[in-house]
Amino acid sequence: MTDHSAASPEEFADADHKTQEPRLWQDDGWTARIIKNDDDDGWAVAMIKDGEPEPALIGPWTMGRDKKNPKPLDPSAFITLVKTASEFVRRHEQQLHAMLHKTVAVSDGAATINVTLDIVPDDDFPYALLTAHDEDREQLAQVRVAASFKLSPSSASAWVDSGFRKPN
Repeated sequence: MTDHSAASPEEFADADHKTQEPRLWQDDGWTARIIKNDDDDGWAVAMIKDGEPEPALIGPWTMGRDKKNPKPLDPSAFITLVKTASEFVRRHEQQLHAMLHKTVAVSDGAATINVTLDIVPDDDFPYALLTAHDEDREQLAQVRVAASFKLSPSSASAWVDSGFRKPN
């Protein structure tokens, strides 16, 4: 799926620009581009969010009546593609957030303490911040730990019980 002979999304960065061609639509922050599927005789549609270098979603596209060329894009199809691609991006962002941000609530006997682990995925030196907050959301402690630190109820309790000393 690599026929990228049409103009790149960067060329359509103007927010007021609309394109509505049979194989290329650009509107509402998205570009839909019909591309040849190099793996077979079919077609695919690439959905590219404005400002992004890669498609957010690539999926199969329907053949036209001549069974040789792709069906042209239309308003209804574009709206559906934008909704599908937006939902895909939203789910991906939620999954990434869930991987990078974890929270565990533990009790120190007197109060509940919320312990969070926020991973900073730096390409060269990834790390994480382990933070404790009381019930009023006041920060009690924060330490830098390895990005591989595993936050669990037992590791959070051990950190709280140690007086918030940096875990090994």
